[in-house]
Amino acid sequence: MKKLALAAVLAFLAAPLAARDSLGVFGEWGAFRDPSTPRCYAITAAEIAPRSGPSQRTQAPFASIGTWPRRNVRGQVHLRLSRTTAQSAAISLSVGTQRFALTGGGGDAWAQDRRMDAAIVAAMRSAGSMSVSARDRAGNRFTDRYSLDGAATAMDAATVGCARIR
Repeated sequence: MKKLALAAVLAFLAAPLAARDSLGVFGEWGAFRDPSTPRCYAITAAEIAPRSGPSQRTQAPFASIGTWPRRNVRGQVHLRLSRTTAQSAAISLSVGTQRFALTGGGGDAWAQDRRMDAAIVAAMRSAGSMSVSARDRAGNRFTDRYSLDGAATAMDAATVGCARIR
C-alpha cells in the first residue's frame, strides 16, 4: 500500500514538468533533479493510517528535502501536511526520539532555520520513522507518519544530482 502511495505522489509531482530527471527510488523515498530551476530533492508520501484513511485528508501529504545550488541552500526540509492547519497552530516534528517545533501554516511546514534543517536531516539519517502533528482548522489533532527507509540514500542522490550545478 505504501509503495502505491509513493508511486502516486512521485508521479503527481514528476508529471507536470517532463524536464525533471529521476535519480532513483530508494526504499520508500525517491530522488529527482529539476535542471530548469535548478533544484534536486528527495521525497516520500505519508503513510495512510487505517483509522483515519485518505478521506480525512484535504491534500496529499509528503516530506521532501531539497537542494537549490544557485541559492546556496542544501538540505531544506519541507512537509506538505494532510490537512490545513488552524491559524497559529503549533506544528511538531518527531524524528526518532528527537522533537522539533516547525514553522509554517496552511498546509505546509518547514524548519525554523538552516541549523534546524541540518539537525532534522541528521536525525533522519539514524531514525526509522518520523511524524508531524498539528491541529486542523476544526481544532482536531492529526498526525502524518513517514517511513525513513531509503531517506538517507535518496537525500545523498539528490545532493550528488545537483553537485555540478552552480
